[in-house]
Amino acid sequence: MADLIKDVVENVISGVLKEILKKTTGKATTRRRKRQTRSATTGRFVKKTSQPRKPAKKQTSRRRTAAKRSRQRSS
Repeated sequence: MADLIKDVVENVISGVLKEILKKTTGKATTRRRKRQTRSATTGRFVKKTSQPRKPAKKQTSRRRTAAKRSRQRSS
C-alpha cells in the first residue's frame, strides 16, 4: 500500500516537473532587426558610419531663487 502511494506521488511530481520545464524552454523573444540601407549606385548594403556626438546644449531654464519664490507667493 505504501509503495502504491509512493509511486502515485512520484508520478505526479515527475509529471509536474516535466510540464514546468517544457513551458520554460524556447520562449525567448525574437530580436528586431533594423533595415539596412542600400547604396544608390551599386545596390549593395552599406555599413553605417558612426556620427560624432554633438556637445550638450546649455541649460536655458533656471530655477527660481528663494527671494523670487517668496515674492511670487506674496503677490
